[in-house]
Amino acid sequence: MAVRVTPITNSDLRRVAEFLHTHLNGRVSAAEWERSVQVPWTVDAPNHGFMLVDTKRDGAVVGVHLAFYSERMIDGRPERFCNLGAWCVLPEYRIHGVRLLKALLDQPDLHFTDLSPSGTVVPINRRLKFQFLDTTTALMPNLPWPSWPRRHRVSADPRVVESTLTGSELRLYRDHAGTAAAHHLVLRSGDEWCYVVFRRDRRKRLPLFASILHVSNPELFRRMARPLARHLLLRHRIPATLVETRVTGHRPWPSMLLRSPRRKMFRSSRLRPDQIDYLYSELVCVAW
Repeated sequence: MAVRVTPITNSDLRRVAEFLHTHLNGRVSAAEWERSVQVPWTVDAPNHGFMLVDTKRDGAVVGVHLAFYSERMIDGRPERFCNLGAWCVLPEYRIHGVRLLKALLDQPDLHFTDLSPSGTVVPINRRLKFQFLDTTTALMPNLPWPSWPRRHRVSADPRVVESTLTGSELRLYRDHAGTAAAHHLVLRSGDEWCYVVFRRDRRKRLPLFASILHVSNPELFRRMARPLARHLLLRHRIPATLVETRVTGHRPWPSMLLRSPRRKMFRSSRLRPDQIDYLYSELVCVAW
């Protein structure tokens, strides 16, 4: 067969990155694509996904499906994950595109997540027994609320984050500190703290949003939503925040619910939706 499916290895990353820069998202440079696939956390990854190559064109890359692997401790047991990343196939090879997804899903003993499926991918995933996560999302305006710095503090200083976090949250921070898309904050009130991870997001091609990916203390996050909004507006120049209630545990006020929040999906034989989060994924690695 002229079109072959092969694993993406380290030696393939440069040409895979150039393919994605050229054919998927030119805002992300080839160098940035290449760095994003080489995750900073420790994991025994079998590949970086799969690619289509055309042997009649000297092995040219004609399709790519990235994958981001991780191993997590859930209920005291190690669980292996494969997050399905960017999927791009040249139009004349689209008939072969599903072979990339099949190659990924045929790998044994993995839980799969797809946290940014396009509209055309969603029905394919459904046929392959993926489930939807509840992505009820509120849009919170980031307003310059009055501040009481002695009562509430918000810091993005890596030294403050490192010195505040402990245990599993500190491990999460150290695993993600080197990723391209994850931004890290600590909310502090008295002896309480909350670790927050967010990414800059686009809607209608406008990079005006922060999307909350992780919240360690939902109750403190609720109480400090306004100081956080002020910080994101004044320090990061982000006018609005997208807040999924499954991540934060509540809908902030003031806010409005989105009519059509973006879909997120997973496939697992034993994990529940509440055991799926957005870390160790394309969402923290690729700043598109």
